[in-house]
Amino acid sequence: MSMAGNLRKVTHLSRVGGLRRVARLTRRRPRVDLSHPARSPLGSSVVNCVTYRDGVRVPGGSDLVDAVERVRKKGDGFVWLGLHEPTDQEFAGIAELFDLHPLAVEDAVEAHQRPKLERYGETLFAVFKTVCYVEHEELTATSEVVNTGEIMVFVGEDFVITVRHGMHGSLGPLREGLEADPQQLAKGPAAVLHAIADHVVDDYLLVTDSVQADIDQVEMDVFAENGARADPGRIYQLKRELLELKRAVVPLGRPVEDLATRPIRVVDPEIQAYFRDVLDHLMRAKEQIASFDELLNSILQAHLAQVTVAQNEDMRKITAWAAVIAVPTMVCGVYGMNFDNMPELHWRFGYPLVIGVMSAACLVLYRGFRRSGWL
Repeated sequence: MSMAGNLRKVTHLSRVGGLRRVARLTRRRPRVDLSHPARSPLGSSVVNCVTYRDGVRVPGGSDLVDAVERVRKKGDGFVWLGLHEPTDQEFAGIAELFDLHPLAVEDAVEAHQRPKLERYGETLFAVFKTVCYVEHEELTATSEVVNTGEIMVFVGEDFVITVRHGMHGSLGPLREGLEADPQQLAKGPAAVLHAIADHVVDDYLLVTDSVQADIDQVEMDVFAENGARADPGRIYQLKRELLELKRAVVPLGRPVEDLATRPIRVVDPEIQAYFRDVLDHLMRAKEQIASFDELLNSILQAHLAQVTVAQNEDMRKITAWAAVIAVPTMVCGVYGMNFDNMPELHWRFGYPLVIGVMSAACLVLYRGFRRSGWL
C-alpha cells in the first residue's frame, strides 16, 4: 500500500474505530520519521514531530499516531507537531486524529486571518501575525519595510500543533530554547503557546525599533535646509508599511489579555503570569506604533507646509520680476504705436532719455523688492 493510501486508511479507521484501532494498524506498518520531509507521508509540510515528557525530548522515532497513543496511554507528556503551509489533504488525517474543529482547520490551511483566540471544546486555537523587517540600503517610495506571516497554534491537553505560513518566523530556534529549559517545558502545551506568543511579540518590538530608524531618517530629510524637495512618496510608503504592522499588532491585544486574565482549562494559572508579561510588551509595541503614526502625520503636514512656503516664495519672485519687466514693456508698447506727433520722437536725445528712465524705474523696483524680501 502506498503511503498516501495508508494515510487515508488511518483517517478512515480513526473516524469509525477510534484511536486504539488506528494504533493497532500503525504497528503493522513501517515507522515513518516525520522530522524528515522527504520521508513524511504528509508531504513536505511537516517540519517536526516530537514527544516531550517532563520537559525532555523523548528519543526514538517520531511516528505521529504512535506518539499520540503512547502519550495518552501513559497520561504523561505531550506531542508537538510542526507544519509549514499544509494543504487540505495533508491536514485531513491530523484533524481527524486530534478531533480538530473544521472551522479552525479551514483557518489554519487558508491563512490570511486576523490575530485571534478561539476555544473549540477542549482545544484552544490561536492565530498570531508574525512580522519581520526588510533590510534596505535606502528608503524609497517603493521600498518594502515590513513583511508579515502567520502562525496558527492548536493547544490541547496532550498536544501542540503549530502551522506556519510565510518564509520567516521559523520556530526551530524557539524549540531549541525551550528544550534548553526543561523546567519550563514540563509545564505542558501552554508553555509552548506562551513561548510562541512571547517570540512573536518580541519580534514586534525589534521591528518597531528598526522602523523608528527609517522614520528618524525621513524626519531629518524633511527638516533639512532643502526639506521641501524631499520625496513625499517615502512618507506615504512608511505609513502604508506602518499600517501593515498595525494590522498585525493591534488585534492581538484582546487574545493575549484573555490568555493572561481569563481562566482557560488548557492554560495553567502559573503560565498566565507569563502571559501578563507578554501583554505588557504588546502594549509597548502598540504605543510605539501609535506614536509613529502621529509622528508621520506631523512630518507629512510639515512637509506640505514647507512645500506651500516654497511655492509662495517662488510666486513672490515671479511677481516681483514681472513687475520689473512691466516698466520697459509698457514704455516699448507706447513708443511702438508709431504715431508721428509723439514727445521726443524726433529729438536727438529722446532715445537715451527713454532708456535711462526705464533703467532707473527698473532699478528702483528691484531695490524695493529686495528690501521687502521678494527677491
